[in-house]
Amino acid sequence: MEFKKQFQALQQTLPCQSNPPASDAVHQRRSANYKPNIWNYDYLESLSSIYDGQEYERQAQKLIVNVKDLFEEAVDKVAKLELIDSVEKLGLDSHFDVEIKEALDIISSTKNKNPSPKEDLYTTALCFRLLRQHGYEVSQDMFRGFMDEKTGLFKKSTRTNIKEMLELLEASHLALEGEDIMDAARDFSTETLKDCIPNLDCDLAEQVSHVFELPSQRRLRWFDVKWHINAYEKDRHMNAMLLELAKLHFNMVQATLQKELRESSRWWRNLGLSKDLSFARDRLAESFMCSVGFASEPRYTYLRKSLTKVTNLIAIIDDVYDVYGTLEELKLFTNAVNRWDVSETQHLPECLKNCFLALYNTVNEIANEIQKEKGSNQLLPHAKKWTDFCNALFVEAKWYNMGYTPSLQEYLSNAWISSAGAIFLVHQFFSMGHDVTKGMEDFLEKNEELVYNISMIIRLCNDLVTSVAEQERGDAPSSIVCYMREATVSEEIARMHIQGMINKTWKKINGQCFNQYPTQQFVNIATNTARMAHSLYQNGDGFGVQDHGTRKNIMFLLVEPFMLY
Repeated sequence: MEFKKQFQALQQTLPCQSNPPASDAVHQRRSANYKPNIWNYDYLESLSSIYDGQEYERQAQKLIVNVKDLFEEAVDKVAKLELIDSVEKLGLDSHFDVEIKEALDIISSTKNKNPSPKEDLYTTALCFRLLRQHGYEVSQDMFRGFMDEKTGLFKKSTRTNIKEMLELLEASHLALEGEDIMDAARDFSTETLKDCIPNLDCDLAEQVSHVFELPSQRRLRWFDVKWHINAYEKDRHMNAMLLELAKLHFNMVQATLQKELRESSRWWRNLGLSKDLSFARDRLAESFMCSVGFASEPRYTYLRKSLTKVTNLIAIIDDVYDVYGTLEELKLFTNAVNRWDVSETQHLPECLKNCFLALYNTVNEIANEIQKEKGSNQLLPHAKKWTDFCNALFVEAKWYNMGYTPSLQEYLSNAWISSAGAIFLVHQFFSMGHDVTKGMEDFLEKNEELVYNISMIIRLCNDLVTSVAEQERGDAPSSIVCYMREATVSEEIARMHIQGMINKTWKKINGQCFNQYPTQQFVNIATNTARMAHSLYQNGDGFGVQDHGTRKNIMFLLVEPFMLY
């Protein structure tokens, strides 16, 4: 594949430097000035919940049976669509997979996908979004009846319906490449909503701001559940039984997550790596939160525990290359990873020996656990992704030491690998347990472009937020700096260009992630990796700086239950 060829060529040859080398950079230790970890591990290991007992399980099952009756009672199309939408936003869809599929099958089987004269824009947009999210074939032509044939623009109404404009905007973010009607839908709904915001009541204004901040297609659903439960409680059409189940389910899932967090915290403390590598980010709670974002369903306990370890190691190794290691040390460290051999670390400082040993032991332990379950060594042959990751970080370290600024394309051909997206996806894939069925093993090889595009979202979202701090401490250039110098443009224009690349990449992901049976569950988890990037870097560096929105998210998701009575 072209991406691999570019990276392999990059490893062999680096262009001559264009800027003066950083003085004495090879001999000096740098610092990113990361603040100490704010989470007390005794506190994390003390978290407990009353909602992990059989009493609440029985209560939830009764409510689930009653809510299933709502699907029978929802006879018309709008009622079915709105029930499905509510169930999913409230985080309950895993309990009603059969009912949701049966309802969408009926709606999708309607041969005429164009809206009837009686069908409004709200219903059409909601139908389009839900069908496309669930992998059904659905055309943008559903919206053609709402457009002016002469201008090619959406018809303006004398009275703006905020609900339909919100739904149209959400639907537009599921656009595929080349869908000009969906682009027009995004522009029209955005402009209309912006004009209306000053005249909206608080609740409606909050809903509009929520979608403007980040559309649902780019949000981690579980991270958004509490917000939707609170919004649903204010809805005058709220179903009290559905609301009760949503709160109870959230608390029960939270109890499961707290147990996993306690175990992960003990693993991290026993590893002792945070003491050896004081220069690196100590971010166990944030790493666990990422694993929850990848897959929140209770059955994915093993995936979350293993991905917490992987995320922690990725952050630390990234800091080894970006902050601590000299070029010679990084060459030795990279060689040890390439050979996957502890003996290659003998000339490294003790802290870097321990770092490699932690990586080596952790990946091998995960591989052995997967082998016990599957009966074959499936992960280790793919562990080369760690090699690619470290090689890419080493390329960036060489650029830094040369004072070299690559072109944007040259930067991205390496940076999508240093984003660690491929590592996440490999470990997600093989940590899914029985959900990885026979015949799926070559999925990653067959879908390299999906892996590439998800990795690009991680990299570009990261760059938009961390570029300034990285330049202040003298790191290798980001995509923003590369484009500024290459195109001779301002930082503002460069940021707009990178945001445009993110939007285009999402269209590619949309085209690659729908209708992927029988791998749909993994594709959903993989796509959550791109969504995690938006979550972490939405309001600043949510991984490096703990007192931003990430701390609030952790408290919201992992500490604070709903009060039920």
